[in-house]
Amino acid sequence: MSRYTKVVAGLGVVAGALGISTGALNWSFDVSEVPEVSANVLAPQFSFNCIKSDVALPLDQDGSFSVSVWNIYKQQKENWRSELEKITHDSGLVLLQEASLTAELKDYLDDTRWKVRMANAFKFLNTPAGVMNLSSVNAKTTCAYLAMEPWLRLPKSALLSEFNLSNGQTLAVVNLHGVNFALGLEEYKEQFHTLKRVLDKHIGPVILAGDFNTWRQARLDVVDEFARSLGLEDAVLRRDQRVKIFGKPLDHLYYRGLELISAEAPTTDASDHNPIIANFMLQ
Repeated sequence: MSRYTKVVAGLGVVAGALGISTGALNWSFDVSEVPEVSANVLAPQFSFNCIKSDVALPLDQDGSFSVSVWNIYKQQKENWRSELEKITHDSGLVLLQEASLTAELKDYLDDTRWKVRMANAFKFLNTPAGVMNLSSVNAKTTCAYLAMEPWLRLPKSALLSEFNLSNGQTLAVVNLHGVNFALGLEEYKEQFHTLKRVLDKHIGPVILAGDFNTWRQARLDVVDEFARSLGLEDAVLRRDQRVKIFGKPLDHLYYRGLELISAEAPTTDASDHNPIIANFMLQ
């Protein structure tokens, strides 16, 4: 780990993005130099790039499963827990972005059935933050990836997991929080290229989802090109209430090798993002 201490005055946009109040602040961050993933978030030890499970049951039940995707806004809204329980009630897989491993989130996870994997993007006041997977069964493998924000020098994270399916296939799942504060596209493209080098080798179904921070057309073009190169389809949402910036949705769900039964993006006041909820059948 490397230690960064940053003094920032009046950077309202940046502070808001991090969920911290504005003004003259002294922020102390621990930033990981290598991607790290933890399976034990109640006593997290972020010391591995990848985690394997000896026992990994099929993710689906009788060929079907549900996925929920949500930027949980570091659980800053008081009703985050009740909304999370509502959103994920029928889900076998939950992909969270901006999860902050607070005592309250630990209490929630300790009370649930979820198998948890978390990527450590950085720690603020010794509290890890990053993307988090909740699943009804263990993944075969889960690996963490980091991409540095060029302005903030704080990384965005991703998890790439492989799940067994009942038809003998392996499902690759990417939970991604896209680089945000960059004028150019170099860092944004590289974040996807890193994942493509792994996904190019995968034979079978794929789900790619998360908060991609696609707030302008050039970013959407990068994502669309990436999806086409892997044969991914953009999930058509029957009720599309995704949050938009400059008219562009930030959150996405792409897939291949699966039959999409239904997908929607309902509204919520428990985050600054609305979730995506999708139901799939095996082909």
